[in-house]
Amino acid sequence: MFFDLLDKISGMMPVLLDGTVDVLKIFIWTVILSVPLGFLVALGRNLNLGVPIGRFRIRPISWVVQFYQLIMRGTPLMLQLMFVMYAPSYIFHVGMDRFTATILAFSINYAAYFGEIFRSGIDSIPHGQYEAAKMLGYTKTQTFFHIILPQVVKRVIPPTGSEFMVLIKDSALANVIGQPQLFDSAKKLMTTNSSILPLVIAGVIFLILNAVVEYAFKLLEKKLNYYKG
Repeated sequence: MFFDLLDKISGMMPVLLDGTVDVLKIFIWTVILSVPLGFLVALGRNLNLGVPIGRFRIRPISWVVQFYQLIMRGTPLMLQLMFVMYAPSYIFHVGMDRFTATILAFSINYAAYFGEIFRSGIDSIPHGQYEAAKMLGYTKTQTFFHIILPQVVKRVIPPTGSEFMVLIKDSALANVIGQPQLFDSAKKLMTTNSSILPLVIAGVIFLILNAVVEYAFKLLEKKLNYYKG
C-alpha cells in the first residue's frame, strides 16, 4: 500500500511541479513590479507638495495615492483580477492574456500594501535624525539614502516578509480567471484521480515555499541587525 501511494505521488508530481513553476513566475514578477511601485507609493503619501486654495493647502498627489490604496486594500483581490482581465475587453474591446492580467492585478494590489509598509517605516524614523544630518551638512537626498533608508529597510523586513508569504498563497486566486498555477493543477488532478491527495501535496508545496521565504527574511534581518535604530 505504501508503494502504491508513492507511485500515485510520483505520477502526480510532474503536473504539480509545473503548477509550482507557475506560482514562482507569478511571485517573482509581482515582487519585481510591486516593490518599486510600493516605494513610489510611500513617497507619494509623504509628499508635502500642495496647491494653496484660500487658507487651505491641498495635497493632490498624496490624496490620489491614498484613494488608490483605499481601493486596492478595500476591495477583494479576486474582484481586481476579474476587473483587470475582463474590463479592457468590455470597455475598450481589447483582449488581455491571463498571465499579463494576473501580474498586473497582483502588482497594483501588492504595491498598495508595500506602500503602506514602507510609509510607516519612513515615518517611524525620529525627526531628530533629519535635523542632525542637516547640521552635519548632508543634503536631503544624502540624508534619505545614507541615513534613513538603511534603517527603514531593517524595520520593514518583518512585515514585508509576511506580505511575501501571503503573495505565495494568493497566487491560488489566479484560478478565478483561469490562469494555471499549483492550485489549478491540484484541482484537475483531484478530479481525474478522484482523490484529495493532490490538494494535500499542493498544501505541502505551498508550505515549503513559504518556509523558504520566511527563512530568507530571517537571514536578511539577522544580517542587518547592526542597524539598531
